[in-house]
Amino acid sequence: MRQGDHANAIIVLNRALLQAPNDAQMTKDLALSYYFQRDNSNALKTINSVLDKDGSDDQTYQIAGLIYKQGNMVKDAEKMYKRALKKFPNSGPLYNELGELQWQQQNFEAIKQWEKGIETDPSYSKNYYNASKYYYLSTDKVWGLLYGEIFLNMEPLSNKAPEIKELLLDGYKKLFSTASLDVNEKGNSPFVKAYLKNMNTQGNIVSSGISAETLSMLRTRFILDWFNSPDSPSFRLFAHQQQLLREGLFEAYNQWLFGSTQNLSAYQQWINNHATEYHEFLQFQKGRIFKMASGEYYK
Repeated sequence: MRQGDHANAIIVLNRALLQAPNDAQMTKDLALSYYFQRDNSNALKTINSVLDKDGSDDQTYQIAGLIYKQGNMVKDAEKMYKRALKKFPNSGPLYNELGELQWQQQNFEAIKQWEKGIETDPSYSKNYYNASKYYYLSTDKVWGLLYGEIFLNMEPLSNKAPEIKELLLDGYKKLFSTASLDVNEKGNSPFVKAYLKNMNTQGNIVSSGISAETLSMLRTRFILDWFNSPDSPSFRLFAHQQQLLREGLFEAYNQWLFGSTQNLSAYQQWINNHATEYHEFLQFQKGRIFKMASGEYYK
C-alpha cells in the first residue's frame, strides 16, 4: 500500500483475511486498497462488513465516507456520518467530513458540524480551516480571523497556508472597515465583546491602513491589554502570541502571517534585514506542536 501497488496489496490482504477474518485493521486496509483501485463495489462490500462492529473505530467510518462519496452515495454518506457521530461524539475528523459533505450540497448546517468538531476535538485542525473560510464569507468579523490563525499555527507548512494568510489580511481590513467596532451587536458572546472592546481601543494604530507593520503594532498592544485585564478569558492562541512577544519573536511571526501576502518583495527585504530574528522564529516554530486547550470554546 505504501508503494502504491494496490493490486498486490489486495491479493495479500485477501489471503491474510482467510487466516484472520475478524481482523478490523486488515479489513479497513483492504477496503482502502479497493477504493484506490476505484473498485467501489468491492470497497463498499468490504467496509460495510465492519461498520457498526465492536472493532470499528472512527477511522473505519472515515474510510466508508471516502467510498460512499466516490460512489456518489451522498445521502447514504450523510446518514452514515450521523450514525458514526453517535458512536464517536468527540471525533473531530467525522464532524469535519460531515460538514464538508453538507457544504458541497450547499447545506449551511455545515458550520454546525465544524463548530461541534472544534468544541469536542479542539486539537484537530481541519475544522478550523473550514470554519474560518465560512466566517470570512459571512458577516462575522471575528471568528474567521481567530480560526484562521489557529489553523496556521497547527499546520504552518500546509499547502492551504497561503489561502488562509490572504484571508487573515483581508479579514483585518474587514474588521476595521468601520471607524468604530460594534461591540454590543446582538448575538456577540462575552468573549467576542471583550475582543472587540480591546480592538476598538487600538483603532488609531491602523488609521493609515492595514499592513504587516501596523498589524504587528496593533496586535502587540492587543495582547498586552488582554493579559493586563483580570477579566480576559484564557485562550491558547493569545497565550501563544504572548510567549512570542516575550521571546522577541512577535514581529517575525506577524511578518510570517501577513508580510508575504501584503508585499512579497518587501517581506523578503524584511527577512534580509532581520535574518537572525527570522531564523530564531522558524526554529521556535519547528520545535513545538501547537494545540488548542480543552474548555476554551467561546463561540
